[in-house]
Amino acid sequence: MSLRGSKVRVSRKWRPSVGLIVALVMLAALALPLAGLFFFRIYENQLVHQTESELIGQSAVLAAVMRRDMEATLPVGVSLGVEAPQSPADADPYRPITPTLDLTRDDMLGRRPEAAPASAPADPAFVALGVRLAPDLIETQKTTLAGFRLLDPKGVVIAGGEDVGLSLAHVEEVAEALRGRFRSVMRLRISKHDPPPLYSWSRGTAVRVFTAMPVTLHGRVAGVVYASRTPSNVFKNFYEERGKVAAAGATIFVLALLIGSIFQRAITLPMRELMSRTAAIARGDRAALTPVTHHGTAEFAQLTQSFFDMAEALQSRSDFIATFAAHVSHELKSPLTAIQGAAELLREDVGTPAGGMSDAERRRFLTNIIADTGRLTAIVQRLRELARAEATPIAGETTLEKGLAELRSAFSALRIEAEGPLSASVGMSLENVSVALSHLADNAQRHGATKLTISCARKGDDLMIVVRDDGRGVSRANRDRIFDSFFTTQREEGGTGMGLAIVRAMLQAHGGSIDFIEEGDDETSRGAAFAIAIPLAHR
Repeated sequence: MSLRGSKVRVSRKWRPSVGLIVALVMLAALALPLAGLFFFRIYENQLVHQTESELIGQSAVLAAVMRRDMEATLPVGVSLGVEAPQSPADADPYRPITPTLDLTRDDMLGRRPEAAPASAPADPAFVALGVRLAPDLIETQKTTLAGFRLLDPKGVVIAGGEDVGLSLAHVEEVAEALRGRFRSVMRLRISKHDPPPLYSWSRGTAVRVFTAMPVTLHGRVAGVVYASRTPSNVFKNFYEERGKVAAAGATIFVLALLIGSIFQRAITLPMRELMSRTAAIARGDRAALTPVTHHGTAEFAQLTQSFFDMAEALQSRSDFIATFAAHVSHELKSPLTAIQGAAELLREDVGTPAGGMSDAERRRFLTNIIADTGRLTAIVQRLRELARAEATPIAGETTLEKGLAELRSAFSALRIEAEGPLSASVGMSLENVSVALSHLADNAQRHGATKLTISCARKGDDLMIVVRDDGRGVSRANRDRIFDSFFTTQREEGGTGMGLAIVRAMLQAHGGSIDFIEEGDDETSRGAAFAIAIPLAHR
C-alpha cells in the first residue's frame, strides 16, 4: 500500500519537531530563574519603600522627642522658622506619611551636597538641645544603621555626625522641610569600596534614601530631622539565603529533567513508533499491524487505535478487492468459455457439406449462447448494483410503510404481511429501502416462497425488522456463506449470488446491519428469516 500517488499532500514548510518543542520547554523552565533576575527590581523597589517607611517612623519618633524637649526647655522669645502650612487634614489626629519613592519613576539625584558654613551661628538654646539629644542619636544609629542629623529652624546642624555647626539649608530636601513640608528623595550613593561586578545589575545598590521631616512648635517650623540610610542589597539577601536559592535551582533543574522525560515517554516515543509503523505499513508490511510498545497519553492511544483500525480496514478492503476480482473472473469465465466454444463450433459448421449440424443443433448452440449472454448481463447488472450499494448516498429518510407499498406492487405473486411501527421514519431513502426489500423478496421467491412476513419494532436508535419467508430455507452447510458474493444454489435458474451481498453493503453504508436468524437444526425446516437493523431518522 503506497501513498506516493495521493492527491492530498501536506504543504511543505518548516515545522518544529516535538523534540525541539520539548527542548525549548526545558530551556524555558531552566531560564525562569535567570529571567527572574530581570524582574527583581520589583523586589528592589520594595526594599526602597521599606527603607523610606522605616526612616519616616524613626524620624517621627525623634521629631516628637525633639518637640517635647523644646516645649520644656526653649526660652520665650527664641526665634523660630516660617509658619507651617495648614491643611484640612491637620484637624485629623492621625496624619500618616506614606512612602512614595519609586526606582522606576523618580529621578535619582546626585550625591548629597557637602555642608556649607552657616551665615549665622545657631541659637545657644538649639545648640544645648543638640547636645542633650546627641547621645540618643548615636544609640539609635547603632541599631538602625541610619544616619540622623538634627537641624535648627535655619538649617544649621545642631546634632549628628561631623557637620555640627555647618548649614544644610541649601540641600533640596532640607529646604523643603524648612518650609514646613516633608520630603524624601533618592540620591546616588558613593561607596568607599569598589562594588562587586554583579552589583552593576542592580540599580538599588547605588541608592541612598534621604528624608527631611519638619518639627513644628506653636504652628511654626522649629527644626528638621534629617535622616538617611542605604536600602538592603538584593544580592546580599540572595547570598544570605544561598542555601535556599541553591535548593530552588536544583529543584527547578530536576523538574525540568522530569518534564523532559515525561514528554519523551508520553509524546516523542509513541509518535516516533507510530511514524515507523506508518512507513512499514505503507511498504506493505502486514507484521507492522501489532500494538505499539508505548502509547503515552490517552489521546495518542486513541489516535494509534484509529490509525490501526483504518489500516486494517484498508487492507481488508484490498483483500476483498483481490478476492472479489478472482470471483468475478471465475464467474465470467464459465459463460465466456461456453459462448466461445459454441461460436467456434458454429463457425466450423459454416460451409460444411451435407452431414453437418442440423437446424436443431444449431438452434441449441445459439440458445446456449443467448442464455450465457443473459447470465453475463445479469452478473454485470448485479455488479453495478453492488457498486452502487457500497457507494450509495446516505441522505434521505422514509418509512417502512412506503417501502412495502412498492414491494407489493413489484412482487404481486407474494403474499406480504407486515406488523409493527411501520410509520416510523428511518434514515434511508425510499429507493434504497425498496432495493433492499426487493432483493430479499426476489431471493425468497426464487426459493419457492409464497408468503413474506415482515415484523418491526423500535430498539434504541434503530428500527429492528425481521423478514421471514415460507420457502425452502437455507441448509446448515450454506448458512455461513449466504452473504458471500457469487454464492448461489440457483445458478441454473439464473441466480447470480449477489442479492444478499448487495443488501448487506447497502445497509452497512447507512449504519445498519443484516444477519441470518438460526431458527432450527432440521434440514427439512421451511423458510428463512433475516434480522435487519436500520437507524431511525433524527429529527
